[in-house]
Amino acid sequence: MSEPSPRALFFRVFPSVMLPMFLAAVDGTIVATALPAIAGTLGEVERVSWIVVSYLLATTVAAPVYGRLGDALGRRRLMFVALSIFVIASAGCALAPSIIWLTLARVLQGLGGGGMMTLSQALVGEVVPPRERGKYQGYTATVFMGSSTFGPVVGGWLTQGFGWQSVFWINVPLGLLALLLVTRLPVRAAHSGRINFDFIGLALFTITIVPLLLALEQARTFSLASAPGMLGLLALAGLALVLLIRQQLRTKQPLLPVALLRQEAIWRTNLLASCAGATVVSLVTFLPIYLQVVRGITPGETGWRILPLTAFIAVGSMITGQIITRTGKSAIIPSVGQPILAALLAMMALFAARFSLGQLGWAFLAIALTCGTAMPVVQTTVQMLAGVRQLGVASASVQFSRSMGAALGTALVGAVLFGALAASDPGTAELFGRLVELGPVALADLTPARRLVVQDEIAGAFRAAFVALACFPALGAFMAWTMPVRTIESGVTPASAAPAAMPNPRKTA
Repeated sequence: MSEPSPRALFFRVFPSVMLPMFLAAVDGTIVATALPAIAGTLGEVERVSWIVVSYLLATTVAAPVYGRLGDALGRRRLMFVALSIFVIASAGCALAPSIIWLTLARVLQGLGGGGMMTLSQALVGEVVPPRERGKYQGYTATVFMGSSTFGPVVGGWLTQGFGWQSVFWINVPLGLLALLLVTRLPVRAAHSGRINFDFIGLALFTITIVPLLLALEQARTFSLASAPGMLGLLALAGLALVLLIRQQLRTKQPLLPVALLRQEAIWRTNLLASCAGATVVSLVTFLPIYLQVVRGITPGETGWRILPLTAFIAVGSMITGQIITRTGKSAIIPSVGQPILAALLAMMALFAARFSLGQLGWAFLAIALTCGTAMPVVQTTVQMLAGVRQLGVASASVQFSRSMGAALGTALVGAVLFGALAASDPGTAELFGRLVELGPVALADLTPARRLVVQDEIAGAFRAAFVALACFPALGAFMAWTMPVRTIESGVTPASAAPAAMPNPRKTA
């Protein structure tokens, strides 16, 4: 039987993987604007951040589990499991009578969402031929960035109109629709009906990730009093990491793809994913603070001002995907795009204070287009090298790398901001910590003269932050320049083919 046309393949595959990915990604942001209402209803304001953190922790831990099980038991089957968990947990969140209940339900929701994200990426690699994957990775990047922009807006609208419970109830009908769409995907035979799952590795992986992410979350509060606790969490994570590596090298069926990650092209590509995650999430996190505090615009206007950034990252990803599909060239795209991105961020450090708001919009657009040059290349390269039997763990490694890069990058940029402020004015540094937590309302009690001083000092700190941000794409450029695999091979649909052979490692663009 002949393979479907590209158009028929798109309408069969893309909606089926798009909606689960959209639900998993949007649930990380849609809750943000509902947090004040949740705290007002359930109380325990000091614990409200756990509603966000618990989902992040669960999705990070779940990614390699679904990757490993999907390779062995079938990704389509596992997608049904992940979606079912997600829908049930969403109902549990909406019915939560307390913060503790809601936090536990969010953990369960994250265990489903992490699988949906990983399996969506792997299903593209399973069903779509290698050269066509570039377009699909551009499309999925569009969905991912669109959900990040869409989530807070719709979350606020739903909360205001229907109550905070509606941000969770909306997942139920959409999740059921996603279950229906997944039935349209081709049925592929599982590679192995039996699996000796690495439970020890999973436990050590959890003990590594949870303390690390908790320490990074504490770093965002910029509290020196929390330093001993952070160091203790980091020490625990480091010890667990050593034991995890030892376990993964000893077991026959490791949770993490150690052999795959030893390949130069794979680990360089994953580092590029980490740099991309660090750049994008740090920009989306700190630019609104810059615009509101330094430029003095309202929160409502901020959303429109950063729209070129959030929208055109997706455009850059789609253009990159089309170039990969049409030419087969891959690493050359971030090899050009990432240095330009580093230069643009350095330009922001030097000249942002002189730009009008309109000129900043054009700068954000250029930054966004070059941000989009990384992730489609990362996904298509890793999936090609992994072959059909390891698509799940390969996709999970990319998701994990991007998530950890985002967490580390945000913490590092925040630390640079705080360090620059602490060196110039400890009072402003303390105030900046409240700004991160409360927003511009923290400036309400200042005199106009003091507010101008604070804004000037924060503007200087942001110059240092933009320099730190430029380091991420600079490292990403080096990874792209030295990536051994630089083209994406044409080929048949991988599910009908033998496992992918290792491409010639020195093919040049």
